[in-house]
Amino acid sequence: MKTLIRFQNKLIPVYAINVTSQKAYKLLLKTLEKKYETGKSAVQKCLASLISIEIVGGEAILHCMREEDSLALSLY
Repeated sequence: MKTLIRFQNKLIPVYAINVTSQKAYKLLLKTLEKKYETGKSAVQKCLASLISIEIVGGEAILHCMREEDSLALSLY
């Protein structure tokens, strides 16, 4: 399932696999905001160039402009 979220004034497509509730999207936004404010520089660099997100179970895979900057975050 595909949906769009607004993060840092950009619309980011989110692809959800094996996710049935809206709770995952709320957790995702909360986690992204927290990581953007307090995360290490590698995480902040990834968030600055974020192009899409894939949620698989309890994990969010963040896809960035450069494939080397992509990473996975636990939502729980």
